[in-house]
Amino acid sequence: KDSDADDAVEQLFLVVVAIDFGTTSSGYAYSFTKEPECIHVMRRWEGGDPGVSNQKTPTTILLTPERKFHSFGYAARDFYHDLDPTESKHWLYFEKFKMKLHTTGNLTMETDLTAANGKKVKALEIFAYALQFFKEQALKELSDQGGSDFENTEVRWVITVPAIWKQPAKQFMRQAAYKAGMASAENPEQLIIALEPEAASIYCRKLRLHQMIDLSSRAPVNGYSPSDTIGTGFTQAKEHIRRNRQSRTFLVENVIGEIWSELEEGSDRYIVVDSGGGTVDITVHQIRLPEGHLKELYKATGGPYGSLGVDYEFEKLLCKIFGEDFIEQFKIKRPAAWVDLMIAFESRKRAAAPDRTNPLNITLPFSFIDYYKKFRGHSVEHALRKSNVDFVKWSSQGMLRMSPDAMNALFKPTIDQIVQHLSDVFDKPEVTNVKFLFLVGGFAESPLLQQAVQSAFGSRCRVIIPQDVGLTILKGAVLFGLDPAVIKVRRSPLTYGVGVLNRFVEGKHPPEKLLIKDGTRWCTDVFDKFISADQSVALGETVTRSYTPAKPSQLVIVINIYSSEQDNVSFITESGVKKCGTLRLDLTGTDASAPNRREIKTLMQFGDTEIKAMAIDVATSKSVKVGIDFLNY
Repeated sequence: KDSDADDAVEQLFLVVVAIDFGTTSSGYAYSFTKEPECIHVMRRWEGGDPGVSNQKTPTTILLTPERKFHSFGYAARDFYHDLDPTESKHWLYFEKFKMKLHTTGNLTMETDLTAANGKKVKALEIFAYALQFFKEQALKELSDQGGSDFENTEVRWVITVPAIWKQPAKQFMRQAAYKAGMASAENPEQLIIALEPEAASIYCRKLRLHQMIDLSSRAPVNGYSPSDTIGTGFTQAKEHIRRNRQSRTFLVENVIGEIWSELEEGSDRYIVVDSGGGTVDITVHQIRLPEGHLKELYKATGGPYGSLGVDYEFEKLLCKIFGEDFIEQFKIKRPAAWVDLMIAFESRKRAAAPDRTNPLNITLPFSFIDYYKKFRGHSVEHALRKSNVDFVKWSSQGMLRMSPDAMNALFKPTIDQIVQHLSDVFDKPEVTNVKFLFLVGGFAESPLLQQAVQSAFGSRCRVIIPQDVGLTILKGAVLFGLDPAVIKVRRSPLTYGVGVLNRFVEGKHPPEKLLIKDGTRWCTDVFDKFISADQSVALGETVTRSYTPAKPSQLVIVINIYSSEQDNVSFITESGVKKCGTLRLDLTGTDASAPNRREIKTLMQFGDTEIKAMAIDVATSKSVKVGIDFLNY
């Protein structure tokens, strides 16, 4: 029986460790394969921030002036901060660098990242350093816990990436992990690249009803009837969480069991909205009972609408008050103080809420006030008075005092984009019968976003927020690592095919594609499609085509694999078609009595987060394999 053989392989890993490598913060969690029901979130990190309590650490990394790894997370930030300005300009400090993978159109192994001091370093090195840091932290924690040294070979690693990332970025993450020594090209199954909203979806399936907050609170909760404004629902929910970490806003115990018992097979869908620091990812899933496998109904969409957008708005506001020229200079000349100002903003950003009436104070670092006076010759207070920005005042304690309206205005552009994008998804024909909307990810903690989503979509579906919303993805990624086959059907993000020669047909093929070889008229550059963008693919599904060499005497056949974001592609020369793999098959070694028509079988296997291709010479059973590669072509 095959299944037993598979089990034997699976059992080799004693533990699954998932790393949520986020734009603004990162963390890991793990579970021993022997007790999969227990998920352990990494131990608390030293040096958290006031007003920001969570298990994750900032995604910041510091390299020494010699470009060697120094520290990661709070440690990196605090060390960089404590350096003398004369020294700090030689150190290389990186933050929020993950967005670069999303925004770089032509990502390669050579892509650079820019440090706070303007110096450039290869992105692959930074990512590898960061992953290596997590690898060492996790192995150390596992060893401390077990009392004996834990080997990397005993760990299956899972790294999460946004579903809307293009294939090159996903492959880039895998290469960085190989460089960090988590797995290797020879042993690729030790590392799984999981998609963030899929991980969230897997975790949400497991939720008991008391582990989430139902914003729609349809039932009268604690004596409030649904006719009361949503506002009370919110404040209540917040109060509850404050009083009792195990929130029971949704006062139904496990009698109903799980929320999924309400989903009917085949018709009910749910949307997972994963809103993080950098991106917002939206996926639509449906449950296939009885095993509860997931099926992706609509390809992942989203965009760069993470909470970073709020930081940019704050920066724009500062530019408006103090001048863009000053802010640019200040960031370069006093990078540590700039980081400080953004930390102060971060904790106030988390205090923003729809019903807030008192102002939010943001402490300006002393060096900001001091440097501004040198730069402009007048005081910060003067700048504020003359800037005619209504909602921001100067308080005598040396703070920017923002009215709640001013703070909410900073959120508005980002939240509007998320709501707009969600409306577009809801309007798609595939997206009907949506019963639940799960709001997950770090930005989902924001009451402003919660309220906006609830008021826009609360009448169409139930908006649900898991309790430990910032850790949802991490926990789901661990579950995915324990059982990677849980997601059965995905949508292909691209159209894939190979370049072939076809017999030239007058009137059907464009004359400029005509090629005459040994008296035969061929049409060149034909894109022979294996799978279309947005088509459903089952896990491990294989598409096969047979080809024959153009000339019987050929000694080697080269099959090029191409991809495109477009659906209907006829020729590999069309715009947007990219080469992403090559299969070279040696045809020597058959005797002369072999049949004249050689058959070359080409297979592509889809449905996993990575795609594999192979070619087989039927006469000799020789074969070659290749992983689809988006970084090196």
